[in-house]
Amino acid sequence: MKKVLSFLGPYRIAVGVALFFTLVELGVELIQPFLMARIIDDGIMAEDLSVVLLWGGIMVGLSLLAFVSGIINSFYAAHASQSTGFDVRSRIFEKVQSFSFSNFSKFPTSSLITRMTNDITQIQNTIFMSLRIMLRAPLLIIGAVIMALIVNFKLALILLVTVPLLVLFLILVMRKAGKLFRSVQERLDIVNSVMQENLAGIRLIKAFLRRKHEAKRFTNASANLRDRTVSALRLIEIAMPVTLLIMNIGIMAILWFGTFEVQTGGATVGEVVAIINYTMRITAVLSVFSMIIMIFSRFKASAERIADVLNTDADLTDLDHSDENIQILEGRIAFKNVSFTYPGTHVPVLKNLSFEVNPGERVAILGATGSGKSTLFQLIPRLYDVDEGKILIDNRNITTMKLQNLRKQIGFVPQEAMLFTGPLKDNILWGKEDASMEEMMEACRNAQIHETIIELPNKYDTLLGQKGVNLSGGQKQRLSIARALVRKPKILLLDDSTSALDVKTERKLLDALNDYQCTTLMITQKMSTTMNADTIILLDEGELLAKGSHDELMNTSSLYRKIYESQLGEERKE
Repeated sequence: MKKVLSFLGPYRIAVGVALFFTLVELGVELIQPFLMARIIDDGIMAEDLSVVLLWGGIMVGLSLLAFVSGIINSFYAAHASQSTGFDVRSRIFEKVQSFSFSNFSKFPTSSLITRMTNDITQIQNTIFMSLRIMLRAPLLIIGAVIMALIVNFKLALILLVTVPLLVLFLILVMRKAGKLFRSVQERLDIVNSVMQENLAGIRLIKAFLRRKHEAKRFTNASANLRDRTVSALRLIEIAMPVTLLIMNIGIMAILWFGTFEVQTGGATVGEVVAIINYTMRITAVLSVFSMIIMIFSRFKASAERIADVLNTDADLTDLDHSDENIQILEGRIAFKNVSFTYPGTHVPVLKNLSFEVNPGERVAILGATGSGKSTLFQLIPRLYDVDEGKILIDNRNITTMKLQNLRKQIGFVPQEAMLFTGPLKDNILWGKEDASMEEMMEACRNAQIHETIIELPNKYDTLLGQKGVNLSGGQKQRLSIARALVRKPKILLLDDSTSALDVKTERKLLDALNDYQCTTLMITQKMSTTMNADTIILLDEGELLAKGSHDELMNTSSLYRKIYESQLGEERKE
């Protein structure tokens, strides 16, 4: 919780103002029963109307002061809570952006969404309620007991016995509830995960008629969330009747002993009324303690979940000796005895892999599914770090380069084209934020997407839906390639990025790439693309099986010949 509460630091003034006016409200609330005793004893019992009017007027004035204080308190409490929530959400988002892929394996997407929405909302509500109500509650209890002792020590001893016992009971309930509400949040993660998967795969669900199965899966997850929430709320609700029972017994005891004290002269009627008033105020506060316990319990659970994210160190960062001024001048790439295993698994994806790529070469990466092709691509821009060996660019280990500087000079087109909601041109500007309109159009022409764009109603200002849903697969691939080309990279990585293109369009695209002075690595399953590469790298189960030109591999690699003849046979049949 300390981690989360530290975000209140910049809003000390707002917190201080809110607390000051909370104390003003509290002071008014504590002084009123005392004034009421004066009115009863010195005014009503003595039949002195002037005393009633004097102290009555003072009570009305104090009530107006408390009203104004409440309004000011609410304003500053809202400012502090909402601003803190904004800062925490921004920090978590920034933290998540720094995570490596292995970090994401610890926090599923649905869990991160829950933490950035539901958990932060819980923190905002708790801070607001704390500054508005919750801090006043314990202070009112303490203050009411003290004022009762001042009014009449003997009668107030009843409160001095009952209140600490109740507070201890409520603290125990809060600790137990905190564990239950953390479990509730975890089950909410599961519900969000199922819902996210269903919304993302709705087409597949309909195609395979899995609606009933998915509905059952969601119902089970939702039922688990309901049951755990009910368990937590039942525990909280037990606290209120127990509290009211004990406090009502206390009130009866005060009335019973107060009657004897009045008769014997040990107390006045006003004093008994004042202590009953203080007891009623304590009872009112304790009766809402179930709500306070619930809010604090959920706050504790949410704060711990947020702290888990904030305390997680990104396991892929710049090294101390990294140089941000290193530029990729040639684009020479070398893998030296590289081995890699994905975090959390035990099967190596790449095994002692070594090869070199000369500057400006076009290299085709070929291999069966699971041979390590995409993994190889992810190691070059350091999306993962190698377990053994090293990767060199221009004869420098890539770990000597700042991550931002390294990735800025590489054009990466992933296997699945990922576009973002917003104007089409904004997606292209991902590659180069300050790109001019001419640079964007040039990149789109080379990616063979410009003609398609200018036929759209709003051309480059056309709004794209989520993941580019209003574009075809081929259009999304070409737009992703344009995004990489606009930065004019020294190294271009195309991860099966032309699979949705026809042969003619692909040929135009590859011809256009000749105008770029960059080293190009392409993962492809198309033999037509492979044949025109300068070098072909053939991978099999994470190992280099063969390397050379098309003609060389036809003479030396039986697996390559088999792939070639298989595709050639299919083309002949077609």
